[in-house]
Amino acid sequence: MIEAGMPEAQVTVQGEDHTHFEAVIISEAFAGKRTLQRHQMVYRTLGDKMGREIHALSMQTMTPEEAAGDQ
Repeated sequence: MIEAGMPEAQVTVQGEDHTHFEAVIISEAFAGKRTLQRHQMVYRTLGDKMGREIHALSMQTMTPEEAAGDQ
């Protein structure tokens, strides 16, 4: 769902119980944005599933440069 809303992003999601998830999202769209803004972008891709089918989501949101360690 995140990839559908952010097709340029590299997304890795883990969640063994299918309601609690951990995600790493790497996207150039995060450049110049604060953490809260980045998370809001991801939440928008999930729509009303957040808080319902998806009970909890832990995220790391990074630009490609941050992911490469070139912060």
